[in-house]
Amino acid sequence: MVFSEVADRVWVARHEWYDVNVGVVAGERGLVVVDTHGSAAAGRRVLEQVRALGAGEVVAVVNTHAHFDHALGNAAFREADPTVPVHAHETALEELRATSVEAVAAAYAADDAARREEVLATEVVLPDRTFSSATVIDLGDRVLELVHPGPAHTAGDLVVLVPDARVLLAGDLVEESGPPGLGEDSFPMQWPLSLDIVLGLTTGASTVVPGHGAVVDRDFVEVQRNELGIVAETIRDLAGRGVPVEEALAAGEWPWEPHHLATAVRRGYEQLPRSQKRLPLI
Repeated sequence: MVFSEVADRVWVARHEWYDVNVGVVAGERGLVVVDTHGSAAAGRRVLEQVRALGAGEVVAVVNTHAHFDHALGNAAFREADPTVPVHAHETALEELRATSVEAVAAAYAADDAARREEVLATEVVLPDRTFSSATVIDLGDRVLELVHPGPAHTAGDLVVLVPDARVLLAGDLVEESGPPGLGEDSFPMQWPLSLDIVLGLTTGASTVVPGHGAVVDRDFVEVQRNELGIVAETIRDLAGRGVPVEEALAAGEWPWEPHHLATAVRRGYEQLPRSQKRLPLI
């Protein structure tokens, strides 16, 4: 998949494998690549596409979070330039440090022999520029703002704001090609609050690049925030009424098909403070 320019010197390529987006932002000092895809081989293909833009050299990489489909391509960029910095949230560093390519291959590429071999041949390259709340990348004529809005899709999410282009690259805090990924490392009770911060970084004129799927606008993000808010408040209500977690999925009214939310409900019950749960008498 080739890159398409979605704003002034901001390009996005939407890849077939996991429908993942890779972003590129150009400034007078060079290019920043936002997410690198899911293996070293996939990262090399991304790098070829970046070079085909003819817009400059890569001077930095950003991982929006630690999931393999966004970060294992780091290896290709380090092969090309051993000095290129890789930026991420400090928690994403720890999560990526714990990543096993064998586990990734078994879980996400088991049915695709070529992808499986790509993943198994990949070295996990860790970020070397981390931050806790916010930081910037100075490209000379423009500055990129990296913001950690709080736990959401993972504990170590970040978004990349390009203020002069009115673009926000959201990683998997926003997903267009399906319901948000409320997986084993997600934070369903805090995700809506994190998206409130993301919405505060945008305007009605903003372009938002999700981690997966087509480019969207602020209205889409607001709808998704409200849907996630319904999930969180439904979990809170069910737990407060003493509905057992194993019955909650069937008892609630959800914005998406219940099979998308089994993990979210369990995670939500676990993350609620004890005072917000009516515990059964023993």
